[in-house]
Amino acid sequence: MTKRILVTGGAGYIGSQACKALARAGHEPVAYDDLSRGYREAVRWGPLIEGDLADGALLSATLARIRPAAIMHFAAYTYVGESVARPELYFRNNVANSLMLFEAAIAAGAPPIIYSSTCATYGHPDIVPIDETAPQHPLSPYGESKLMTERQLHWLDRAHGLRYATLRYFNAAGADPEGETGEMHDPETHLIPLVLEAAVGGGKAIEIYGTDYPTPDGTAIRDYIHVQDLAEAHVRALGYLLDGGGSVALNLGTGRGYSVREVLAAAERVTGRDIPRREVARRPGDPPMLVADAGRATKLLDWRPSLSDLDTIIGTAWGWHRRHPRIPRH
Repeated sequence: MTKRILVTGGAGYIGSQACKALARAGHEPVAYDDLSRGYREAVRWGPLIEGDLADGALLSATLARIRPAAIMHFAAYTYVGESVARPELYFRNNVANSLMLFEAAIAAGAPPIIYSSTCATYGHPDIVPIDETAPQHPLSPYGESKLMTERQLHWLDRAHGLRYATLRYFNAAGADPEGETGEMHDPETHLIPLVLEAAVGGGKAIEIYGTDYPTPDGTAIRDYIHVQDLAEAHVRALGYLLDGGGSVALNLGTGRGYSVREVLAAAERVTGRDIPRREVARRPGDPPMLVADAGRATKLLDWRPSLSDLDTIIGTAWGWHRRHPRIPRH
C-alpha cells in the first residue's frame, strides 16, 4: 500500500536518493528542505516543501496536511571542520531543529522516525569492526550533535512512544547508477569526489593525510557504502517500523575497509587517468580505521549492500562527475 513519507533534507545527496528508493517501492516521498545545502533539481520523485525545520508553524501545518506514515530525517549540517569552527551552528541546526521536528511529530500522532546518523558518534573505536554496542565518544561537534539527537529519540520514545530507527552510516559514496542523483557538496570534502576532480584536472592534488598509521599501507582505512545501498536500507527500516518493529540503532556499512592509497589506485583503474597526490601530516582526530559490523542490519532488515564494491562506487561517481561538473548552488 502506498504510504506518504516526509523526507527532511530530501534535496540533499542521500535524501534525494532515498526519495527515489521510496518512489520505486511504491511510496510518495514529500521532501522538506530549506535548500541552503540541497538542490531543487534533486527533488524529482515527489513534491518539495521549501521550509526550515526551525519554523514550527510550517512543520505543524505540513504534518497536519500530509499526514505522513513516517518521517525520514536527513536534514543536518555535516562538515566536521566547520563544526569545530562553529559548534553553535551545529547544535542549533542538528540538535535544536531536530527537537522541533520531533515535537511536531509527537503532536501529530508520533509517526515513526528513520534517523540519519553517523559512525562519527563512535570517535576512536577500541575494537574494529565496530558494532552498535561500541562506546560513543565523538571527536567533533558534528559527531556530538548526531549523538545528542540519538539520545533525544531514545528519551522521546520512552516518554511519548516516538519509535525510531537510527541508522549510523559509515562513508557514504557513489552516485545513482542511472545518473539521476549524485554528490554536489559545496564545498566538497569527501575523498572520492575530490579524487575524481583531480582526475580530470579540475581539482587540486589529493592530500594524503598521514602515511604512518598502523594499517597495511600506512594510510587511513574507511568503510565505503554506496548511496543506493543506504537508500535501500532506509526503505527496509521503514517497512520494519510500519510493521510494528521496536526502536533500534543500526550500523550501515560493508565490513570491508579501503585505505586512501587503495581508493586512489581504484580511481586510476576506473578512470584511466593519473591522479596527482601529495603526502601531508595527519589531521588531528582522524582514527586509523573505521569499519562497520553491520550484522545487526543484515539480520533485522534482511539488508545486504549490493553496489558497494569500490570499483562500482567509483564507477557510478565517475559517470555522475563527468556529466555534472561542480554545479552552482542557485
